[in-house]
Amino acid sequence: MANRLLSVGSTFPEFKKTSVVSLEKGNEFYDITSEDHKNAGKWMVMFWWPKDFTFVCPTEIAEFNKHNEDFADRDAILIGASTDSEFVHLAWRKNHDDLRDLHFPMLADTSKSLAEELGILEANEKVAYRVTYIVDPQGIVRWVSVNDLSVGRNVSEVIRVLDALQTDELCPCNWQKGEATIA
Repeated sequence: MANRLLSVGSTFPEFKKTSVVSLEKGNEFYDITSEDHKNAGKWMVMFWWPKDFTFVCPTEIAEFNKHNEDFADRDAILIGASTDSEFVHLAWRKNHDDLRDLHFPMLADTSKSLAEELGILEANEKVAYRVTYIVDPQGIVRWVSVNDLSVGRNVSEVIRVLDALQTDELCPCNWQKGEATIA
């Protein structure tokens, strides 16, 4: 299987997927669509992990959760995703201390249709690579980062890139929010 990764400048695919948004009985699940962030006029940061109940994944999910307010302050909707079902997501959240109080949805792409359309499935196990998308309010992919299955990502770098994209200016190497951009 040759991956054809959806990249910068592409329109993010349309989707409607069930997600876990709460541990409260009767309010656990919510359907998320590709239109939600556009209708809200917000950016979308969607990050994928390979499998629930693993070792590297919860470290990333917990770190994104620690920075949830940073994303909200930047008018960005944060969505975590994997190809596991919403029931597996819910069980994992209930079972793992670092995942009980998440402030963003865990999207379930059980059919793997969205991951396949994004071109992010690993060839042998058909699980998602560690991929992060930053999508602007019009639904255009503005940044994509892919890590192999064994390497966790740097959430601070995702925030730095979101800041840079939101300036809509030229940002030099290692630019940080508050620094001068290139005129």
